[in-house]
Amino acid sequence: MELFNRILTIAVEGGASDIHIKLDCPVVFRMNRQLVCVECPTPTEEWLNKVVEQIVPKHAQKRLDEHREVDFSYFIHGVGRFRTNVFQQRGSFAIAMRYVKTKVPDFATLGLPEQLKKIAESHRGIVLLSGTTGSGKSTTLAAMIEHVNENSKKHIITLEDPIEYVFEDNQSVIEQREIGLDTGSFATGLKHILRQDPDLIMVGEMRDSTSFAAAMSAADTGHLILSTLHTTNAAQSVGRILDFFTADEREQVRRQLAGTLKAVVCQRMVATVNGTMTPAVEILINTPIVRKLIEENRLEKLSVAIETGTDDGMQNFNQHLLQLVKDGKVTEKEALSKASNPAALEMNFRGIFLSEGARILG
Repeated sequence: MELFNRILTIAVEGGASDIHIKLDCPVVFRMNRQLVCVECPTPTEEWLNKVVEQIVPKHAQKRLDEHREVDFSYFIHGVGRFRTNVFQQRGSFAIAMRYVKTKVPDFATLGLPEQLKKIAESHRGIVLLSGTTGSGKSTTLAAMIEHVNENSKKHIITLEDPIEYVFEDNQSVIEQREIGLDTGSFATGLKHILRQDPDLIMVGEMRDSTSFAAAMSAADTGHLILSTLHTTNAAQSVGRILDFFTADEREQVRRQLAGTLKAVVCQRMVATVNGTMTPAVEILINTPIVRKLIEENRLEKLSVAIETGTDDGMQNFNQHLLQLVKDGKVTEKEALSKASNPAALEMNFRGIFLSEGARILG
């Protein structure tokens, strides 16, 4: 374990975000989005099996035996916490770890829009953080919870798989429950959570219809629900939620969602001119217009509602990317590579803006 802990220490000291370890291959770090091989002894099967035996917690051993893969958090005193996935490939173990910074970054450090503070201060409804893997959803979610913790007296309960950021009570009281250790599943935890007097409930990820139905019920009774979803844009998220349910359930779910949804925030990580990363953020707010579109199943119009809803705090990816370029934080080339509509963004750079009806606005 001495070598394993040394690898993790070097990763943290070197600024790596991820560590990849597998049999008979060099250890690999992800640094500034690039994969880098590390000079250290090549993992053997005997060494790798001993590491897995030591780091997998007792409550996760059964899942590993049954499913050949398991998620958990691993902590080394003085080094930090790592979100860990142990899995098998070609019949042998492999390990993927992501370093989770102990201190929750604030909005300014992360480069997040101020609108997200207002969303975090909501009293009820469902707020979804969406994006692809590695887009920073968990970090943004943690920043929103920490904002509430610093500014409001609320009872916050989280359901996570595994726990990533560890919060300390400030103005709020926070309990963090890990799936498999503190509760059997997201669905089980959500079923009982309303008996625990929460004001804000954070669910690490919405994975099925049972979890989302429970979340909507909680939102219906006046609670704020924060969770994540894997989608590529905010407008797509509503359809993704409906896909959790059977065809005969979707009509009722869609109408219930129209009443309980508060906002959808979608992120894409963008390289800055300084060599760091910053999020481009798309924001959908459930305004009366958006609610009507969802109720009437006109989901294809949600992207238009976002584009024209800037006065209500909404923005699409192109609008935020344009602002990042104007602020000198991101190059035009990088912005175009992350744009939902590169052709439209390129026109925006030249001062040409088209409405949905292709009318030139400026």
